[in-house]
Amino acid sequence: MRVFAVSDVHVDYAENLHWILQLSEQDYQQDILILAGDVSDDMALLAQVFESLARKFRQVLFVPGNHELWVQNEQHDSSLDKFLAINVLCAACGVDTSLVEYEAVSFVPLLSWYDFSFGEPDRHLKRAWRDFRACRWPAHLNDNNAVADYFHQKNIPLLDTENNTVISYSHFLPRIDVMPERIPQERRRVYPVLGSEGLGEQVRRLNPDIHVYGHSHVNQSIELDDIKYVNNAFAYPGEAHLSRKRLHCVYES
Repeated sequence: MRVFAVSDVHVDYAENLHWILQLSEQDYQQDILILAGDVSDDMALLAQVFESLARKFRQVLFVPGNHELWVQNEQHDSSLDKFLAINVLCAACGVDTSLVEYEAVSFVPLLSWYDFSFGEPDRHLKRAWRDFRACRWPAHLNDNNAVADYFHQKNIPLLDTENNTVISYSHFLPRIDVMPERIPQERRRVYPVLGSEGLGEQVRRLNPDIHVYGHSHVNQSIELDDIKYVNNAFAYPGEAHLSRKRLHCVYES
């Protein structure tokens, strides 16, 4: 069994959708795919991708990203309603969003959001970051801290998972030091919306062998505190310099 990871496939771009659809239907039948968010905000495209990948892999594991929870021009009343609808869609398509075990490997999905624990957004980011306009949360989730805490609470029952190998995965970054030192200072203005220190605390408590994440569009493989952190973002068509543009095997038994 091999475990592959990819995130940020953004199939709203035709060439990215084509890449998904042309993946072999024979080569991965015994393998697991971790799909770490930001597939599309379009429910029809989500269904198309899920159905295609479910035919190609033994199992597809998914955690939603921020793009999935956009509700502009949507029939959903809020981003939380859409989150629940996506879980229903995943179940209908045979895509897992919960703790699963194969052989001696446990796969642990960790939900999150950004809460500005990586830094405060500046005026430019507040204007430019589309989530601030495209996401709509119910009144009880009235700020980013509340949204992050809502998702982190859902992770708590999973944090005592033990097995020979534990692989966790999230869309958001669990710690900012997974970002490479080479990132120019002007590009670091997005760091406040990349993830959450609260998520990082949960990853440390779980103490997986591997943690897969997405969102940054910067491919990475780094070991920190005995945990291997891996990002394999497919990214936008113009970001070939940042990404592998292929599936990446993170584990093989």
